[in-house]
Amino acid sequence: MPDSDKPRDKEQQLLRHARREGLLIMVLWAACLIWSVVVGYFMGYRRPAADMNLILGMPDWVFWSVVLPWGLCLAFSVWFCFFFMADDDLGQDQGEESGHE
Repeated sequence: MPDSDKPRDKEQQLLRHARREGLLIMVLWAACLIWSVVVGYFMGYRRPAADMNLILGMPDWVFWSVVLPWGLCLAFSVWFCFFFMADDDLGQDQGEESGHE
């Protein structure tokens, strides 16, 4: 393989990884948003106040529609950043290649 194709292959790999990671994050974010809105609507607005219970000192609809999905997002973010995200070599800075410091 000629040397001129190596940077292009590296760019393609970086782009593939970035798209994969971005798509995964957007799907999870959208799923949590939909979950929050739907559960909050049905558990918070469609029930009499007398039927609501407390979980950890907050109304149950707040726990199930806000704390749970966004807590899971926090745990996912930690896993994603430390174990899933690709650590691709970005190459050298332009200044390093030309010998400038």
